Amino acid sequence: MPAHGAETGVYAISVVAQLLGTGQQNIRLYERRGLLTPDRTSGGTRQYSDSDLAVLKRIGELLDEGLNLAGVAKVLELEAANAKLRIDLKRARARSGA
Repeated sequence: MPAHGAETGVYAISVVAQLLGTGQQNIRLYERRGLLTPDRTSGGTRQYSDSDLAVLKRIGELLDEGLNLAGVAKVLELEAANAKLRIDLKRARARSGA
């Protein structure tokens, strides 16, 4: 059995929909739009991780703020790029002793 972690898919789509108060079709739409990629079992069943739940919550927040799915995709892309840059900067500072 795989270890439970932020990146390990453990939640079924029905559970995720209930936890987030949204429909399963919305979650499938977000996946089709490339906003998240859940794990799949050998039989093809979606399994969502804690990280996927966080992304879905963020999607909901952005939609509530009035963005459309194209805007949501761009914001998620920019947030991921920003997080990577912050990590790179932290590593560079650690190497230079700053």
